[in-house]
Amino acid sequence: MSGTIAKTDRPTFGPSRAARELGLKRGELDLAVNLGLVRTVPDEGGGGLRVTRTELDRLRAADRFPDGLRERVRTTGTDESAALMEIAPTRFTSLARFGLLVPVRFYLNRYRTIVWLYLAEELRQFAAEPSNAGLLSGRLPAEIRDGLKGGLDRRPRNWRGRHSGFLLRQAGDDPWAHAAAVASLLDPADVAAVVEDSYERAHLDRLRPSLPAHGAPGSPAAELAQRLMTASEPDEVAWFRADLAHTMETARAERPAPRPGAPWEQAPTATDPTPPTATPTMASTPPTAAPTTDPTPPTEPTGPAEPTGPTEPTFPAVPQPPTGLLGLLRRRSRRSARSASLPAARPRGHARIGPPKDQRDVVKRCPPIRHRGTPKDDHT
Repeated sequence: MSGTIAKTDRPTFGPSRAARELGLKRGELDLAVNLGLVRTVPDEGGGGLRVTRTELDRLRAADRFPDGLRERVRTTGTDESAALMEIAPTRFTSLARFGLLVPVRFYLNRYRTIVWLYLAEELRQFAAEPSNAGLLSGRLPAEIRDGLKGGLDRRPRNWRGRHSGFLLRQAGDDPWAHAAAVASLLDPADVAAVVEDSYERAHLDRLRPSLPAHGAPGSPAAELAQRLMTASEPDEVAWFRADLAHTMETARAERPAPRPGAPWEQAPTATDPTPPTATPTMASTPPTAAPTTDPTPPTEPTGPAEPTGPTEPTFPAVPQPPTGLLGLLRRRSRRSARSASLPAARPRGHARIGPPKDQRDVVKRCPPIRHRGTPKDDHT
C-alpha cells in the first residue's frame, strides 16, 4: 500500500485517541489523513484506519508542534478567506466559482445552503503569488466575467476532483479499491453502463468508500449532498467512466470478482469415477428412504402360516376436535350461533312482553288439558 498507508506497527491508536494525542479535532485529523500529513495503517479487525505510536512520535518531534500541524489543516469560509487574502467577499466568490480556488470541504447549514471551506495555507500561497496580483485588484478579466454571467460554478466539480484524489490515496495499489473509489463518484446508471457484470458491481459496492454524510438518509439535505458528490457535467462523467473502464481491466487481470458457488454444480473430483448425473431442482419430489442392502434374497413360504393368536378387532378412529387457533375459532363460532338462536333477554327497566295481567289470571285459573291415554301430571 502507498500514500497514507504504512506498514503495521504496534501499538496503534484509533482516530479519536490519535486526535487527542495530536491536539486536533476529529474532523481536522480526517483532513490531515486525506492530505497525507498523517500516515495510517489498516485495522486488522476491520474497524478502519489507525495511527501508530511511531507516527505520533514523528509528528510531535516536528517544529512548532502542535500549532504548525493545526495551521496546515485550518479551513476558512468565504468571509474569513476574503479577509485572509485582503479582498472583497464578492471577488473571492467570483474567483472560486470560476475554479481558481479549490474547496477542500463543504457542509449544509440549517437553511440547506452549501457552505464551502478552503485551506487557509493554499489561500495564502495564492495571494503571495506575483502572477495573481491582477486577480486580487482591479477589473476582473473578461473571460471570468462572461463565465459568471452564464452561471458558471466549478466549485462542486473541483471538490469532486480533489476528493477523488483523497480516495485514490487511501485505496493504495489495490485496483479493485481504485475502481470502487472512482465508482463512488458516478451515478449508478453510469457504473452499470461500464461494468455490466452484476457480480463485479456487487464487489465494487462492498469496497465502496464512505462519502461524507450530511443529514439523515433520505432527507432533503442528504439528497442535495448526494447530487453534489455525483459527477454531473458531461465531460467530467466521460472522464470518470474512462478511468473506471481502464481500472476494471487491470482489476480483472489481477483477480476476478468473487462469485457465489453452488455445491451441486461442482464437477466430480478425480477420485469419483462415476459420471455426473442430473441434479434435482428445488421443485423435485421429496426424497424417499434409501433401501437397505440385504445379501440374502427373500424366501417364499412353503406352507400355511400358523396363527399366532386371536386378533383384536379394529375400530374406526374417533375424530378428535381440532386444537389450536382453528379449534378456538370453531368453538367461538358455535357459541355465537347458539347465542343468536336464544331469545333476547328483557332489558332492565322495560315492560314485560306478554298478555295483559287479566288474561294471565285467566290462564292460571284454567285447568290444563289432559289427553286420554297419557299419565296424569302434577301441576301446581
